[in-house]
Amino acid sequence: MSLPFDRQEYLSRQESVFSKLPRSSLAIIPTNDPKIRSNDVSYPFRANSYMLYLCGWEEDEGTLLATNSSGKWVTTLFVPDRDTTKEIWEGIRIGVDGAKSWPVDHTDSLLSLDSCIKELLSDGSRVFTIPGVSSSLDILLDENTEAEDLRAYIDPIRRVKSANEIQYMQEAASIASSAHEKAMRNTRPDMGEWEIQSLVEGHFMSSQSQWSFPSIVGGGDNATVLHYKNNDQVIRSGDLVLVDAGCEVSGYASDITRTWPVNGKFSQPQREIYELVLRAELAGIEACQPGMPWVSMHEAVCETIAEGLIELGVLNCTLEDALGRVEGKPGVFEGQIRNFFMHGTGHFLGLDVHDVGGGRQGDPNSSFLLEPGMVLTIEPGLYFGSWRNDISIPERYAGIGIRIEDDVLVTEQGPLVLSSSCPKMLDEIEQVVGKGIHD
Repeated sequence: MSLPFDRQEYLSRQESVFSKLPRSSLAIIPTNDPKIRSNDVSYPFRANSYMLYLCGWEEDEGTLLATNSSGKWVTTLFVPDRDTTKEIWEGIRIGVDGAKSWPVDHTDSLLSLDSCIKELLSDGSRVFTIPGVSSSLDILLDENTEAEDLRAYIDPIRRVKSANEIQYMQEAASIASSAHEKAMRNTRPDMGEWEIQSLVEGHFMSSQSQWSFPSIVGGGDNATVLHYKNNDQVIRSGDLVLVDAGCEVSGYASDITRTWPVNGKFSQPQREIYELVLRAELAGIEACQPGMPWVSMHEAVCETIAEGLIELGVLNCTLEDALGRVEGKPGVFEGQIRNFFMHGTGHFLGLDVHDVGGGRQGDPNSSFLLEPGMVLTIEPGLYFGSWRNDISIPERYAGIGIRIEDDVLVTEQGPLVLSSSCPKMLDEIEQVVGKGIHD
């Protein structure tokens, strides 16, 4: 295990967070608990993003402790001791001595953590932590003090990425773009959703990355289920397939969605909906300008979709009725477009695929302005599930589900699409699909 950033970048992050806390306080950052999948088989471990952000510790046990009793913050990383018996089975541990090269002042055995915390709590210091990450730490703190949520101090800082973070995110976006294109090139009618999934995720693995979330591969009507997860159906000629997949590089995520015809040719109804979603996506990307409110991109997308659905005859109402603006709530729409575009336009991207800092539809913290260094997704979609019985689905578009999603960096000069190498124009997609079987 090696650190993706130099020591000074981590120390600067720690200073940005801890300097906002009151003196004579204690900050405790645990990593995730290992999770059992079945009997004695665990799920693959992924370190907690706050731990990665503040000190880069990736092993499946560890806690970062920061104290300030004399005006200076001191950090200690508690890690498992070396244990030959366990290491024979599970791999060599870094251990207390090996962890000294991490960006902390001290290291100590994880066995000493509980007694150390109890001793520090005895002086009545205010305690800040990340709740819901370590069950044992939550129990210890619940029994001894009333801890405050440290995330409120870290999340705003994580919104804006450093130049080094952006490099990893560009790499993740490039790998995911190549994976989507490889899947397009090797798509054919009557292949299984799982086969497309294997093409995408196999490319992630061969590029020394891993998925940032379980891939969505929905063919035909399955594309109209927003978080479809079975990926076990055969996709017939004439159907579209929607692939929502991204990978991680050094913990930093990409998140790309593309939709394409498995036979390599859009039908006219599919083309009409695809062109509308693409116009909406391009409008949303253009709205990602520094100084613009977060809600601007959602407003641009919804207005484009509403106008398009009226032009296509899907909606027979005024533009305002289609949008259904909610007075006093910018960017909130409850009109008829929500029958076919029912999710938000995007979210922050970073160490979490739905990264922290607010901004998603429904989040209370969505009134801030876009700044250079923010990375977010733009992902409009339209969904005409033939299985829907709650609304009237136009027969012409029944069974069509289309989403287009890119990863966008806000810069001083405007939006920069990190996933721009992934095909998305109609003619471009038709030229790619099925043209590289077995490449």
